[in-house]
Amino acid sequence: QEKEDQKDYETMMAESAEKRKTDSQTLTEKESQKADMEAELQAQTEGKAAAEKELSATLEYIASLHSECDWLIQYYEVRKEARTGDIDSIVKAKAILSGADY
Repeated sequence: QEKEDQKDYETMMAESAEKRKTDSQTLTEKESQKADMEAELQAQTEGKAAAEKELSATLEYIASLHSECDWLIQYYEVRKEARTGDIDSIVKAKAILSGADY
C-alpha cells in the first residue's frame, strides 16, 4: 500500500511539474501576445490621431472653399456688370484711338 501511495505521489508530482511547465510556457506566450497587441494598439491609436488631424485639415479646407464659392456666387452679377462696363470702355477707347469722335 505504501509503495503504491509513493508511486501515486511521484506520478502526481511529475504531472504537477509538467503542468507547471506547460502553464509557464502558456503564460510566456500570452505575455508576448499581450505585448504585441499593446504595440499594435499604440500604432493604431497614433494612426487614428494622424487621420483625425488630416480629416480636420481637409474639413477646414472644404469650409474655406465653400466660403470662397459663396462669395463668387453672391457677387457674380456685380462682377459681370463691372466686366461688361470694362469691355464697353475698352471698345470705346479702341474706337477713339481708331479715329472715332464721341
